Amino acid sequence: MISAIIRTAMVSLRRDRGALALAFVVPVVFFSIFAVIFGGQRDTTPKVAVILVDEDHSRASQRLIEGFQREGSLNVKTRPDAARGVEQPEYTAASAETAVKSGIAPVALIVPRGFGDNPISFGAGADRSRVQMLEDQSDMVAPQVVAGLLQKVAMTSMPDLMAEQGYQYFDRFAGLTPEQRERIDRSMTTLRALEQDGTIARAADGGLISVARRSVVGEKKNNPMVSFYAAAIGVMFLLFTSTGAAGSLLDEAESGTLDRVLSSRVTMTRLLIGKLTYNTLLGFSQLTLMFVWGWAVFKLDFWSHIPGFVVMGVITSIAVGAFGILLASVSSTRAQLGALSTLLVLVMSAIGGSMFPRYLMPEKMQKAGLATINAWAIDGFTKVFWRDEPVSHLWPQVLVLAGVAVVLFAIARRLARRWEYA
Repeated sequence: MISAIIRTAMVSLRRDRGALALAFVVPVVFFSIFAVIFGGQRDTTPKVAVILVDEDHSRASQRLIEGFQREGSLNVKTRPDAARGVEQPEYTAASAETAVKSGIAPVALIVPRGFGDNPISFGAGADRSRVQMLEDQSDMVAPQVVAGLLQKVAMTSMPDLMAEQGYQYFDRFAGLTPEQRERIDRSMTTLRALEQDGTIARAADGGLISVARRSVVGEKKNNPMVSFYAAAIGVMFLLFTSTGAAGSLLDEAESGTLDRVLSSRVTMTRLLIGKLTYNTLLGFSQLTLMFVWGWAVFKLDFWSHIPGFVVMGVITSIAVGAFGILLASVSSTRAQLGALSTLLVLVMSAIGGSMFPRYLMPEKMQKAGLATINAWAIDGFTKVFWRDEPVSHLWPQVLVLAGVAVVLFAIARRLARRWEYA
């Protein structure tokens, strides 16, 4: 009796492809995605982008920058990327701050004039040189990584200058005899020679570089990460809502309502446009509720960003609505639509940044995320609410999402021909 019940359940599961996929395919896919993100493999560790500005142009500052360029965990930029094959001038303090504000890099280091005269700091002396660190608070990891590597790189890239500076401090406060100075000078000469031929092992740590940190993005915002999560979670549930709403096509086809509608003056194209319009209004209303709730409960700065929100909200809702109609056109039954939408929406949300920030993912995973609606929508909302960029700067996100909507709707329209000839 029990074995018969088990066999019956197994046959039912095998026939229900949706349930079978949810039971075995979805867990494996999600395990693979998060194993790539958190697996800790050396080749999947994302590099931290950092902009370096050398205002000192001394031997010490040049060696500091060379030390940063040798770090495998960093993607060092000293000048903007070439435009149409033309090399751009080196970053200045002003252009580096603009680059951080625009999201080109989460951190910029500015080595000030006079750094070579006093590269390390013992105490709060008035003559200490302070390296400026400009940071974007939306990336909570990069500034900490760069701050730690700054101390390491300073010690490993110019040990002779560190030792010489320490010797000068000691001589100033403790005093040395002429014989001691002569002996130290000979030792310093030997140390410089060892450093030049690479004999000195590059493994040291310390906190001797004075750093002045300043947030140039998000410093004066209340709960700034709320805008990110409102967009990330909002888009994910928009995808679920849209596919559920588009499933009415399958209900109408099964009940015969669709045949009666098509026998009237309503064409399939008009019907799908009507469905898309409804999905768009539903999605925009859902996003509006999400952001208004964020404003009311979590102090999200919403009302000053209304134009950007409307643009991104509408275009995101259109793209998501077209996605839902496509899945409904592909599916044969509601059960099939539910399984397919669950699999695709969860995968898109995982690699698109709705579940985990893309900037913390491996570089290949970040690029893969650009194939999702989530990534482009989140990037657009981030520009609006985090970086305070004008609506005109949203054109890449708007163009991509509009293109996605047109392509998905065109495919859905062609697949829907099966209902016209049924």
